[in-house]
Amino acid sequence: MTSAAERRARPWDGIIPEEELEIYRLAGWGTPSGIGRWPALLVIDVQYRSMGEKPLPIREAIDKMPTSCGEYGWRAVPHIARLLEVFRDLGAPVLYPHVAPKSAYNRGQFETKVPGVMDVPRRGYDFVAEVSPRPEEITIPKFQASAFHGTALTSYLVGLGVDTVVVTGCTTSGCVRATVVDACALNFKVVVPQDAVYDRSQTSHAVNLFDMASKYADVLPTDELVQVLRGKTAPRT
Repeated sequence: MTSAAERRARPWDGIIPEEELEIYRLAGWGTPSGIGRWPALLVIDVQYRSMGEKPLPIREAIDKMPTSCGEYGWRAVPHIARLLEVFRDLGAPVLYPHVAPKSAYNRGQFETKVPGVMDVPRRGYDFVAEVSPRPEEITIPKFQASAFHGTALTSYLVGLGVDTVVVTGCTTSGCVRATVVDACALNFKVVVPQDAVYDRSQTSHAVNLFDMASKYADVLPTDELVQVLRGKTAPRT
């Protein structure tokens, strides 16, 4: 019998061919790992540079901010805000890995591939107001895709007693995926709420969610994750 979780619509439905999905099922990929005893929420790169200053179709948004994901980013904001509310109610850790302003001395290979990231106005690095950090929450500047690379994120998580990371933000195929892969390699349980991450390419968004769900993380809608969090996690003081 097919479970409710298996019947739910998945972002990659209609994109990954059924015969390939069957190969993954037969080989046993994608076994759920569940949520541990103490999760942390990561809000990755939810800055105006990845959104634009107001909801616009992506073609209009990139005219004003070439790094913007346009309406796809703004659609994720209410889901991120809902998860923030849950984590804050539970007293669970919230951390904000974010893109630090680029200067000539820290220009790397990514900037060579995507030179437009060097032209983001200073306002672009501000956190989106609707999901901005509180003073007591940890902000972590980063210069590479993974929130773990060259940062103190692992140290923070270990010190906070975290065993699960819930990864939100952008982009699904870039900084989210890189962070998810590293978190899994460090033996954290990983959850990706599929509607609280976003990308400028909807095909890439879907394919990367499929790949993460197959190998590195549990991927599920925010509504379902909120129910799990409310039911499993006791508030801490």
